[in-house]
Amino acid sequence: MTVLRRFGKFWWNFIVGDDWRLALTAGVALAITALLAARGVSVWWITPTAVIVSLAATLVRARPSNGSPMN
Repeated sequence: MTVLRRFGKFWWNFIVGDDWRLALTAGVALAITALLAARGVSVWWITPTAVIVSLAATLVRARPSNGSPMN
């Protein structure tokens, strides 16, 4: 494996990790925040809110469907 490929794989695993949805949500939230902040809008709350909502959604998806506690 080439050095460039290992470098890319490291960053992919570091940023995306186990859940691509969290990485996508964080990236989109940062982009929206940057675009609106460039227009002078106070949008500091968008990124933390998006991260909290996406983490909650991840927990809901990870919950067992039959309602029993995870072992």
